[in-house]
Amino acid sequence: MMFDVKDLSLADKGKQRIEWARQSMPVLSLIQEEFSKTKPFEGLTIGACLHVTTETANLMIALKEGGANVVLCASNPLSTQDDVAASLVVHHNIPTFAIKGEDNKTYYSHINAVLDYKPNITMDDGADLVSTIHSTRKDLAANILGSTEETTTGVIRLKSMERDGVLLFPVIAVNDADTKHLFDNRYGTGQSTIDGIIRATNRMIAGSVFVVAGYGWCGKGLAERARGMGANVIVCEVDPIKALEAVMDGFRVMPMIEAAKIGDFFCTVTGDINVIRLEHFEVMKHGAIVANSGHFDVELDVKSLEEAAIEKRYIRDYVCEYTLKNTKIYVLAQGRLVNLSAAEGHPSAVMDMSFANQALSAKFIVDNKGILNKKVYKIPADIDSRIAALKLKSMGIKYDTLTQEQIEYLKSWSFGT
Repeated sequence: MMFDVKDLSLADKGKQRIEWARQSMPVLSLIQEEFSKTKPFEGLTIGACLHVTTETANLMIALKEGGANVVLCASNPLSTQDDVAASLVVHHNIPTFAIKGEDNKTYYSHINAVLDYKPNITMDDGADLVSTIHSTRKDLAANILGSTEETTTGVIRLKSMERDGVLLFPVIAVNDADTKHLFDNRYGTGQSTIDGIIRATNRMIAGSVFVVAGYGWCGKGLAERARGMGANVIVCEVDPIKALEAVMDGFRVMPMIEAAKIGDFFCTVTGDINVIRLEHFEVMKHGAIVANSGHFDVELDVKSLEEAAIEKRYIRDYVCEYTLKNTKIYVLAQGRLVNLSAAEGHPSAVMDMSFANQALSAKFIVDNKGILNKKVYKIPADIDSRIAALKLKSMGIKYDTLTQEQIEYLKSWSFGT
């Protein structure tokens, strides 16, 4: 078995942490039990490019129980948990190619190592696996039944490929599932981003001015959690509807150039490029802390900051100090997603639903082999509802159902006042 991980001696520690995460993932555990009996992926290879965390490990184990040959690489150079990667190799015989802190060349060599297994289904978190297939490994496309995509950023890229008519196989947009973006993006990103910032800096958030760039589901969650920690939260937006929503939710809204002058903490969650630029860095207060929790490291214009800096030094593990002419700026985790680089990512309980969506979407691809077109599909509503129902059941929560009379009323046009 081929693999490339940091240190196999970390495997036992990783095994314990994987088991700990599993305790908070009851929905995925139920799906794994079902897969172990029905073997929906028998004879198929699933290639995954995901954050190599304890939660991802449990997804890989569930897919393998379903009969799949599973191979995994990291979807970000800084998000890998090395003990988890080692455990997947040692305890589960899953070829894994991921080392925390790997350089860009190694990162793409790991992606190609996964593709060398000629997967029938791919799983992505940011669409790097799919984009590599489309750019340099097109010969593999004919063998691929379909793909799943975990993130907003990845879905944006894939829908662009669909519009341009270049998408070579169907993709299920796992991110668009209600049980994913309403929970993972909001509650997961909100909590884990605050966790990453605190772990990296050990700075007090209460009483600070916390600037959130972007008010999608991730931004909403982050803004709410920062407010819950006692911060005075400012939201920066380009969409007037989202900006209005932020105002109605009780947040101040202003352009970044204004927020830059008064913020203590800044975090981007937009999915777009150069959201915080040199013109913003130059007017920030001395000691401003800047982070990104979007998928790619493009939201902060770190390149321009480095060119303008008089001095650069690492002052803590994930804190880089940039000295400008009139101020010092602290950038966290090289501008990469701070929740997975400086912390452990989303809590297992919320990833339970996201990865249940991944698992059932892969099964949906198999069940609809030859039927799906080369386009991006929203996850089927019945999968979404099933996952929500299973999650509620695991929490011991009951909920109402419609009476037959109510069902007929909602279907009818003839009832009036």
